Amino acid sequence: MTITITVRKTGSLFISAEDAPNVRLVDHEGNPIEMPAEGKPIALCRCGASSRKPFCDGAHSKIGFLAGDVARAVADQQG
Repeated sequence: MTITITVRKTGSLFISAEDAPNVRLVDHEGNPIEMPAEGKPIALCRCGASSRKPFCDGAHSKIGFLAGDVARAVADQQG
């Protein structure tokens, strides 16, 4: 089974509600991480600022997070 993880341009890693039941998250020691409510999509933090890690809480928008490729393009424009 293929699970699609969508890398949002300046936000989280997104897994649809349809794919979510097939996802298993574990911590660095292999311990299971409790998943959000069944039937809900999963958004994983990639900015590091979420208070609900590994899940996204929207903090990326408050801190001005830019993904690597976006940040690089902005820096190149600012020269």
